[in-house]
Amino acid sequence: MSTEQQLVDAEIAAIAAADADALAAGSAPAAEPRLDYPPYRATRLRHPARPAVPTEFTSAERSRMRLRGFDAADADLTAGAEGEPIGERIIVTGRVLDTRGLPLPGRLVEVWQANAAGRYRDPADVHDAPLDPNFTGSGRALTGPDGDFTFTTIKPGPYPWRNHENAWRPAHIHFSVLGWPGERLITQMYFPGDPLLDLDPIAQSVVDPAARARLIAQYAPEVGEPGRATGYRWDIVLGGPTGGLW
Repeated sequence: MSTEQQLVDAEIAAIAAADADALAAGSAPAAEPRLDYPPYRATRLRHPARPAVPTEFTSAERSRMRLRGFDAADADLTAGAEGEPIGERIIVTGRVLDTRGLPLPGRLVEVWQANAAGRYRDPADVHDAPLDPNFTGSGRALTGPDGDFTFTTIKPGPYPWRNHENAWRPAHIHFSVLGWPGERLITQMYFPGDPLLDLDPIAQSVVDPAARARLIAQYAPEVGEPGRATGYRWDIVLGGPTGGLW
């Protein structure tokens, strides 16, 4: 393990210990990620330094907020190309709920991710890994009456990033949920048993272990398709720390 990784690990452990002491003293769990989290080096310069300024949408602005139509096939990231994408095919299903456990239908859920080799189809991604001509890495779906969504995709690979020497992001899928009007949540879904999670400053910036565990999907054999795809379940709860991260 590199000296820089050991330093990052020590910083993560110190923050976790301080948070545990605060909990023992009666503080509420910190369910949301720390905006200024020193082990995640970039937050020092880019985290908000002032309180958020709430804005109100006018009636005219609300009337223009309409979702454009799209095909249900947009939720299958393995389809639409000339050939099959390379990698482990997976099915990810879940529900978008509020803190009371009630479903939120009609929400636009978008995903984007790296391919099986850990590379995004983005000119800015210079990771020395192959691109897959049959995999774009993005999809979208509207939640159903029960707040449900399902994506078929390829399990992404880990990739290096520049936080510190030999730093690697754990496998993850980016999720965006568009609320109404104009509200948007962006988060990441991780996979169970990934050894990189404990070393990753982005995941660890959610200091509360219970809240961090909610970012990890559950392996669900009943969701998969025999001989074709493994399955995972992952719900998204909107509204506050009592029901989720948001």
